[in-house]
Amino acid sequence: MARYLSPELAVDVLRDIIVSIVRKDGPALSSHQFGVFLTCYLKDGDHTVRGLAAELGVSKSVITRALDRLTQLQLAERRIDPLDRRSVIVNRTDAGLSMLESLRRTAEGSLAPRQGHDQHA
Repeated sequence: MARYLSPELAVDVLRDIIVSIVRKDGPALSSHQFGVFLTCYLKDGDHTVRGLAAELGVSKSVITRALDRLTQLQLAERRIDPLDRRSVIVNRTDAGLSMLESLRRTAEGSLAPRQGHDQHA
């Protein structure tokens, strides 16, 4: 079922999620790090530094720095592509899947009180 969120509601939900993240005792992620994290976890397929840079419209060095932090936090892992040993593939981790589920619960909690106000099926 497709859902539409008005721009106002979408930004309000985003704010609720960011505030929830800030209030937690966990690590702080930059917007680049979040972009890489969410792309790796929400889009299927193997993700490479080159592919992430192209998709996000940033340099490979930006992706590398974001992955350095995500790897340090155990939110992503790198492995050498067995088909092209020059390429690195980004893997999901249990900690990253747990963080994604937490983000989904926060979003769901933010949307629940607003059901029917700005949502359309």
